[in-house]
Amino acid sequence: MSGVSMIGPGWLTTALLGALVLVLGACGQAVAQATSTAQAPGPGSFVEVEGSKLYFEECGTGSEAVVLIHDGIAHSAVWDDVWPDFCKKFHTIRYDRRGYGRTPAATTWYTEVEDLAALLRQRKVSRTVLVGSSHGGELSIDFTLRYPNVVEQLVLVGAVVSGLPYSDHFLNRGMVNSQPFEKNDVAGGLANWAKDRYLLAPGHEAAQKHLLALLTANPQDMTHNDYARPTMPAIDRLHQIHIPTLILVGDADIPDVHAHAGAIEAGIAGSKRVVISDAGHLMYLEKPEEFSHQVIAFIESNHF
Repeated sequence: MSGVSMIGPGWLTTALLGALVLVLGACGQAVAQATSTAQAPGPGSFVEVEGSKLYFEECGTGSEAVVLIHDGIAHSAVWDDVWPDFCKKFHTIRYDRRGYGRTPAATTWYTEVEDLAALLRQRKVSRTVLVGSSHGGELSIDFTLRYPNVVEQLVLVGAVVSGLPYSDHFLNRGMVNSQPFEKNDVAGGLANWAKDRYLLAPGHEAAQKHLLALLTANPQDMTHNDYARPTMPAIDRLHQIHIPTLILVGDADIPDVHAHAGAIEAGIAGSKRVVISDAGHLMYLEKPEEFSHQVIAFIESNHF
């Protein structure tokens, strides 16, 4: 199967778009074989997880931590523009999920929730705030339901929730953007996703160039094979979450994401939804200052 995100191949990562996984599975396997994942040493390190290892970076101080969980399109470097802001305020961790960035792709079945749990245990983090983008938000919800005593706050950015279906429009868009992958045209597929009007709002050329540069340097982000085990649908269990929750969604994001945001807001009592104007799915690439302000203010207001 091929791994990808929520509005682009990233959602293909498994939980986010099982349907898209099927769509891109065949082409992803072929493209992945031609893609090198060799990386220069990074500033972070690795933690051991079930049958593999995860690359992570860490900054700031404090016994608790804010964990930034990337979407299904690109690896943890998508947080570069907001990383310094969080490092000044909190003990902050970001990591590459399997197959993204410097983390090796899975070669057998694994559980994304348990990968995150292993990372937190090895970094001696017992309490955390999860900031999850797209599929990273879906993972954050799943983790909170599995480990409710570990998560103090949730920030869900263009997140989706498992168990809620997707429209034909959403699925067809994914297939059209990814058609070049079927011909092993990696550059063409990456370009399609980088200029997708839902990922990044029209007019944000600098953010588009930034995203394309990240993907071009790390094409495995969208072409790796993935073996994440399916999770229990969370849509009917959202009422079990009783922590401060901020839901951010860009006004230019695809309608399905807005529908998921509404369902999450309805399911988690007391959650707060904020629509960011002139922003798409990856708002932290388009409006890093506004994103940092919104998220940091929310975290601090809830006595983290």
